[in-house]
Amino acid sequence: MSDATQSQTNITVGLQYRGLLEKVILSTLTTLPCCVFLFINGIMLFTLRSKLVFRETPRYILLFNLLCADTMQMALSQLLYLLSISRTTLTYPLCGVLVMFAILTKEVSPLTLVVMSLERYVAVCYPLRHTTIITMRNTAVAIIAVWAFSSLNILTRVILLLDFPFEDLESLQMTDFCSSFIILRGPMSDLYDKGYIYFLFVSAGGAITCTYIGVMIAARSASTDKASARKARHTLLLHMVQLGLSLSSFMYNLFLVAVSKLVTRIVLVRINNVFYVFLIILPKCLSSLIYGLRDQTIRYALVYHLCCRLKLSVVTAKPEVSP
Repeated sequence: MSDATQSQTNITVGLQYRGLLEKVILSTLTTLPCCVFLFINGIMLFTLRSKLVFRETPRYILLFNLLCADTMQMALSQLLYLLSISRTTLTYPLCGVLVMFAILTKEVSPLTLVVMSLERYVAVCYPLRHTTIITMRNTAVAIIAVWAFSSLNILTRVILLLDFPFEDLESLQMTDFCSSFIILRGPMSDLYDKGYIYFLFVSAGGAITCTYIGVMIAARSASTDKASARKARHTLLLHMVQLGLSLSSFMYNLFLVAVSKLVTRIVLVRINNVFYVFLIILPKCLSSLIYGLRDQTIRYALVYHLCCRLKLSVVTAKPEVSP
């Protein structure tokens, strides 16, 4: 009887050890790339504030706003992920604040891409009026409008939280890990969430597509700078790619909901790690990094700072001539 008990104890300890080892491995596999990408994004942010040309050019200011939102969203997502892996529970108010702020930063990205596309459209189609339309003041107003519109959406979500059955809770301490599934689980919240995602990306995609068509039409004009129009077309195509990358983070929850109906909870946790890396971490880093590396001015400054300000030079030694 004691042998059976000892054997059962060994099996239990072994399962606990395997579970702990799996958590450590999963946490490491997601935290390491996230830290690398946060470091790169941090260098990008520092680069965009290091020179006067970046601080006083509207498109670089808009890129800085986009990068800020993506970086904050990545950091919050990683925090919520680590809390779920470690099975750390929070209170409902704290979880609600983290989830809402993560949603806010996530929704700023596609709206900022629309403003950036409109800026490129004005630069090509109205080059003589570009400096009077796209001013520092108007850029600041556009950024404030983006955050205000996103905040209005968050306010709507908070109002929809009134459907949450708080009266049925024994305490405000959560019994499960913090996620939008737990906080925004009402039917009205789910319907609103899907409707807003469709509206946001149809509108953003339509706006960027219209600006691309407008630039193509303007490029055929004899008075338009062909090189500028070609660069603008490539930039707008890049904005479409960035919008697709932003869409992947919105589709993350929809994918998980669909997969959760087909697999067990253990398999779902493992699939969740794959989705998290490829739909949350990678898009939030690649979106702005690709844009930064494509711009020659940013690329030089970015590589300079990434190399810890070490200037690399190749010295060709001349062979000595013997006397």
